[in-house]
Amino acid sequence: MGGAGAALVGDAGAIFANPAGIATIHRVALEASYERYLAGTALSSAALALRVGKFDWGLGAQALDYGTEPEITPDPATSGRRGTPTGGFFRSADVLAVTSFVYRHGLIAAGVSGKYARQSIGAWAADAWAGDGGLAVAVFDIMALGVSVQNLGGDLGSGARLPRRTRAGFTLNYTDPQGVFRLLTTLEGQWPRGERALLVVGGEGGVVAGGVGLVGRIGFTTRSAPSAASRLSVGGGVELGHLHVDYAYRGFEALGGGTHRVGLRWTP
Repeated sequence: MGGAGAALVGDAGAIFANPAGIATIHRVALEASYERYLAGTALSSAALALRVGKFDWGLGAQALDYGTEPEITPDPATSGRRGTPTGGFFRSADVLAVTSFVYRHGLIAAGVSGKYARQSIGAWAADAWAGDGGLAVAVFDIMALGVSVQNLGGDLGSGARLPRRTRAGFTLNYTDPQGVFRLLTTLEGQWPRGERALLVVGGEGGVVAGGVGLVGRIGFTTRSAPSAASRLSVGGGVELGHLHVDYAYRGFEALGGGTHRVGLRWTP
């Protein structure tokens, strides 16, 4: 859906865009995804959300793994162009952990998230604590409004910070999402700190009968800065009752040609 998420409610993974998005979960929701990212890297994500009375609690984690390389001791005789393997390995990764707490009263929900981020490159590491805040208004299964502010705080040291981002979105179902035909659109504005604003438009449509069916998705986003990423993303999903199997693709003009993401969602 082009990275939209501020007004896409009802899935555990909503905590990564707007903590208030988990407010419409009835009992429990689980979600996990894996993406072959650029230049041999991999992006993994998992989330859990629970309903307790008027409150919802969410927990999630994301990891961007840059892979491993053998450690080499440079050979002075070759001016460092060659070396001897030490037997050890050099590993780099970015990791994010988040927990969210949401209160819902009628159609309105408010949520906050606490986040811990860690970047590591070999023996070097930096970490930061941050928070998100969000509001959502969900009118049954018909429409939803959402707004969130991400990465309040987030000081990694040496002048580096987690990127602040404000998001506001609107999602509308044109058909009964419990019926046979599915048709949904979402429109979202994003304001990254220090960059130009982004506009994201996404759509989903398909046919589901007896809890089994197929849906297709498309997303389009503007760019706030020069990027090799395509403005268009496409994907789809297989609906199997409470289990949803999803796929998404976005092309890149360089660094591997594109990203492929597969995911599972369970929402009883």
